[in-house]
Amino acid sequence: MKAARGTVHKYGDNVDTDVIIPARYLNTSKPEELAEHCMEDIDKDFISKVKKGDLIVATKNFGCGSSREHAPIAIKASGISCVIAETFARIFYRNAINIGLPIIESAEASVGIEDGDVVEVDFDTGVITNETKHETYQGQAFPEFMQRIIDAEGLVNYINSAR
Repeated sequence: MKAARGTVHKYGDNVDTDVIIPARYLNTSKPEELAEHCMEDIDKDFISKVKKGDLIVATKNFGCGSSREHAPIAIKASGISCVIAETFARIFYRNAINIGLPIIESAEASVGIEDGDVVEVDFDTGVITNETKHETYQGQAFPEFMQRIIDAEGLVNYINSAR
């Protein structure tokens, strides 16, 4: 996967793992079941609106809270192809890469992109193109080794493919 393109679902600061996937659903680790409840405590219509390839854009500290891997798994399984934010909680960032969910940090994109915009992200360059507003923003490009992990759909698959 060298790029992502889709409609944006926009959120603000401090979207924590408890609203990404509420604790009451942590009795399962099945991605498709987690996806059914993704973002429901912050956006009850998210799962009915999201389409495969869509993106989440947020402002500061996305994924804060607990270190549960369920949060990025739920996001990825819901069909989201990339999350863009000004900043991410460090453990969420690592968990997202580990499961093959592309995430990009860009302060200017997190401010300039609005809910419903159509956006394309080039993972090689970090360029984020807002097709709705005809604007571009610079995000942090993935180093090659991280791109290989994402292309493999996560760290475990990447390690297994290297054998």
